[in-house]
Amino acid sequence: MAKKLKITLIKSVIASNPKNRRIVENLGFTKLHQTIIRPDDAAMRGAIAHISHMVKVEEIEE
Repeated sequence: MAKKLKITLIKSVIASNPKNRRIVENLGFTKLHQTIIRPDDAAMRGAIAHISHMVKVEEIEE
């Protein structure tokens, strides 16, 4: 079974720096409190590490 990450945006990008805004947009978030499911890989973990103060992450089995 492949692991996936359930990522929820919990903080607005309004006052964040441009790099963090681009990461949030590239992950696919369009609004606050939106939840997306992405594969658990090194690239995704790296992106989440940059915006860890803005998101809530849960691991799920699928």
